[in-house]
Amino acid sequence: MSEQFECHSCSTRYNVTELVWRCKCGGMLDLVKENVSFDPSRLQNEMPTMWRYQHVLPFKSDIWKSVSMGEGNTPLIVLDEKEPKTFVKVDYMMPTLSFKDRGAAVLIAKAKELGVTKVIADSSGNAGTSIAAYAKRAGIACDIFLSESTSPKKVAQIKAHGATIRAIKGTREDVAETAQQAVTEEKTFYASHVYNPFFYEGTKTYAYEIWEHMQSVPDTLIIPVGNGTLLLGAYYGFRELMESGVTNKIPKIVAVQAENCAPLANAFITNQAVAEVKNTGTLAEGIAIAKPARSAHILEAVRATKGHFITTSEEEITQARVELAHKGFYVEPTTAANYAGYLKYHRTSEEKIVIPLCGAGIKQV
Repeated sequence: MSEQFECHSCSTRYNVTELVWRCKCGGMLDLVKENVSFDPSRLQNEMPTMWRYQHVLPFKSDIWKSVSMGEGNTPLIVLDEKEPKTFVKVDYMMPTLSFKDRGAAVLIAKAKELGVTKVIADSSGNAGTSIAAYAKRAGIACDIFLSESTSPKKVAQIKAHGATIRAIKGTREDVAETAQQAVTEEKTFYASHVYNPFFYEGTKTYAYEIWEHMQSVPDTLIIPVGNGTLLLGAYYGFRELMESGVTNKIPKIVAVQAENCAPLANAFITNQAVAEVKNTGTLAEGIAIAKPARSAHILEAVRATKGHFITTSEEEITQARVELAHKGFYVEPTTAANYAGYLKYHRTSEEKIVIPLCGAGIKQV
């Protein structure tokens, strides 16, 4: 795999270094991939983690072994006997209790490979927790920028991992802007789950695991989307599987947003560019992103798979959380928003669907 970034807007290329995180034109960077081919015969079968796919992960060494905490290979199980073709992937069964560990493990291992000694990240909670935990394990100093309104349980978890918390008054976008200013001023590695393409190299293992567990590809993925870290990872993973000749299709992506903060859904429905919206308040704080930086990528992925968007109300989110708990799954509201979207989705009797359970309910009251 190449060690270069390419701008999604102007195609300028950059060598991967500690300080490169955005194009000079302001565009988002993608990882240049040349001849990435997944070979099932190269699966590391003795390794019951996401690192069994290490030959399609972006490393020149085994440095990731000192960072990994056994993330990945989460259960894929039938939702209940009444819905035998709907599966949930229990991605909160991770070291820090959210799917973000997939991306954080790869990103921080890459930072260590590059010789990084300190990272800065901004987050609504789960990504910050993951980055803090893996940075501590890797021996890398870590500052996490958060909104003052972040769930206290998530703040406590980040503190427990030894990160320095910088609480910012304002919106999620204000938090990101302040973090980016600090990255520039302090000349520090930006461990962003949004801007850094290596994060998506971790979340793409979500797709690889689904394919391996099912020995096929589902018809539909229903995924909550704010900044798109899981949606894009899933899309990239299934695209790699198809380009490698392992599958002949990519699942349709149905993206779910909360009605009170739905810039992507609005843009998709009106077929216009994404405009920043006002977050009028939603329980699903993990997807409450008023202006997603990778909005163009996300819309391209949904359209490429002939997917669409669904929005859910606060009442629907609350009820969906109760219903999932009654099935045995205690999830945070962001996952409940996704399940609420599933309940509104018009599925066929033969359609195979996979839903992620993104974060554990104990992380947020």
